[in-house]
Amino acid sequence: MSLMLTGEQLTIAEIRRFLSENQHVSISEEARQRVKQSRATVERIIENKETVYGITTGFGLFSDVRIDPEQYNQLQMNLIRSHACGMGQPFDNRVALVMMVLRLNTLLKGHSGVTTALVDQLVFFINARIIPVIPQQGSLGASGDLAPLSHLALALIGEGQVIYHGEQLDSRDVLKQLNQPPLQLQAKEGLALINGTQAMTAQGVITYIEAEDLAYQSEWIAALTHQALNGITDAYHEAVHRVRNFDEQTEVARRMSDWLEDSKLTTRQGEIRVQDPYTLRCIPQIHGASFQVLNYVCEKLEFEMNAANDNPLIFDEDDETLVISGGNFHGQPVAFALDFLKIGLSELANVSERRLERLVNPQLNGDLPAFLSPEPGLQSGAMIMQYAAASLVSENKTLAHPASVDSIPSSANQEDHVSMGTIASRHGYQILENVRRVLSIEAIIALQAVELKGVAQLSPPTKDKYEEFRKVVPSITEDRQFHQDIENVAKYLQKLAYSN
Repeated sequence: MSLMLTGEQLTIAEIRRFLSENQHVSISEEARQRVKQSRATVERIIENKETVYGITTGFGLFSDVRIDPEQYNQLQMNLIRSHACGMGQPFDNRVALVMMVLRLNTLLKGHSGVTTALVDQLVFFINARIIPVIPQQGSLGASGDLAPLSHLALALIGEGQVIYHGEQLDSRDVLKQLNQPPLQLQAKEGLALINGTQAMTAQGVITYIEAEDLAYQSEWIAALTHQALNGITDAYHEAVHRVRNFDEQTEVARRMSDWLEDSKLTTRQGEIRVQDPYTLRCIPQIHGASFQVLNYVCEKLEFEMNAANDNPLIFDEDDETLVISGGNFHGQPVAFALDFLKIGLSELANVSERRLERLVNPQLNGDLPAFLSPEPGLQSGAMIMQYAAASLVSENKTLAHPASVDSIPSSANQEDHVSMGTIASRHGYQILENVRRVLSIEAIIALQAVELKGVAQLSPPTKDKYEEFRKVVPSITEDRQFHQDIENVAKYLQKLAYSN
């Protein structure tokens, strides 16, 4: 089974299946014809010696410099080489792979003027899983993700580094090994490859895929904590949430009720106490709000995944050809969405840390031992796991500061407002990793707490989760190096995001 790309209606769910099932990509015939038609327009511009940005002129401040026709192709090669100024650690392989898929999908809309050879080279790289090494730092998020996408383009022309079968190699050597020639860039093609938002969008898509799954995973973890603390189920009654009008809140309440059904550890109002603390009672309101953020982000990312976002754009309408310089490469809509995602994710960790604090605090956890220690005093138990969670939550508060409120002029003030959307995307994934570890800590502590309460009394679905995760992390019978437990649970939670 392959992922059919048309330039339209690509979804995050399809990207997730593409990754989890290791699919190939293919191109619809209609999309291929659109590519040919837009390329024919570029060829006419060259033949007629028209002045069009990025085809017959220089770039940025050099947009008024006319280029000799004999140097049109060299102009594109120079563009890629000079703009490959990325720094720092490379993007994850999944991000780089999705970056190629999204760039290909954009080109298939037929507004970019590239050759079918370029399109086919991208298909080859994707299907052979030749992953460009793309440094994460260096993009302003307008004029698109110039530096990251230049490193992607370098690989296509045989000049960059790639990951192939787990090894970092020269792209040219891999292409030679596979009898695939390096791409020879034609007029407009270098610009068409790098003027766009695919770095921030690809990282955003990967963050979203893992964040959405983690948000669902957080509910059974919270349900374990709820039972360990003999939480009250009345607060999840549908009537309470129906009158609030937020669908996501109502859905979280329903799922929490499902997780807790038939538990012998939960209570009703007045049995032990009249009301639970907010971190138990308000799970639907808090988690539901994060799902609202996820829904918003999903919509904006899918808009951008199917957008023509390079410059200039080519239109053939009503027997008239238009080549228009615009600013669809500006990442502001994506930057705002990814900054919002950072906030929604951070709150899942904020509330998780407060829940796990209740589990370890002897003044709040009922009859459970302090820090769930097997020998209080001699052994510290989960004491420092709560410290670690608090540290990550605090770090997230810094990372959640919106990147999009900043701008700095570039290209001699020609590009005088930029989005910083790629910084937002990178910080968003750092926050996600922190959230996953905080929830892993809550899971470890909650598993231990319900074990002390009595696993047989758990609701059937959470008992299944207990048994599943006990294969990942053992019971706490004595102090040990808990950092490995945290990492093991976090890796397992990440793996679940790509499970079918």
